[in-house]
Amino acid sequence: MAINIMITDDHSMIREGLKNLLELDGDIKVIAEAENGEECLDKLKTFRPDVLLLDINMPKMNGLEVLKALKDRKSKVKVLVLTVHNETEYLMKAVDIGINGYVLKESESAELKKAIFTIADGETYIQPSLIPALNSKMIQKNEDELKIDALTKREMEVLKEMAVGKFNRDIAKEMKRELLRIIFQVFSKSLRLLIVLRLRYLQSVTTLFRLCNIRFIFYWKFIRGMFHVKHSFLII
Repeated sequence: MAINIMITDDHSMIREGLKNLLELDGDIKVIAEAENGEECLDKLKTFRPDVLLLDINMPKMNGLEVLKALKDRKSKVKVLVLTVHNETEYLMKAVDIGINGYVLKESESAELKKAIFTIADGETYIQPSLIPALNSKMIQKNEDELKIDALTKREMEVLKEMAVGKFNRDIAKEMKRELLRIIFQVFSKSLRLLIVLRLRYLQSVTTLFRLCNIRFIFYWKFIRGMFHVKHSFLII
């Protein structure tokens, strides 16, 4: 069964060339085209492509704005950004908003098709040549939030309160909502990084697991202590 594609690019020659290239083998079908972001969003109300090929630089509404609009709509369409921009900043912005793939227009046709099939199959595809720079940027960006060997200021406050004998039930009244928010943020950010960087960068993945382990052990012991007030709290 052919994969249905929608192409959004402001250059008609590029759209036509992509259409002819992708439909050559019969396993991909272009069901719609758009020349700008506004037209793309409008046509997505009618057409249901499996994958949306999306350029970044377009008139009226650029690709990043389209991504934000799709996120606000809670759209389930899989998005493959196809662009000339090899700067990591654009890739980072797209990843932060939410994409399924990112490929440069200078890529070989085989790589573009591989990206389409990978995304249609429910996986993420980032052009391999961009991953080292993305890896470095994402680790740098999150190093203040995802500290490996240090607890946050609030976590240290909890430990100090426990050290002076303040029981978990008392702390829980003040911390319950904040605790759940912190746990969710830490694990959601870690999971997103794992998906993007994937298994080929095991060093980064190992670093993230260290973070998850440190924070998970800390919070698990805290939560467990909330229900066993009579027992002393074991600090890591």
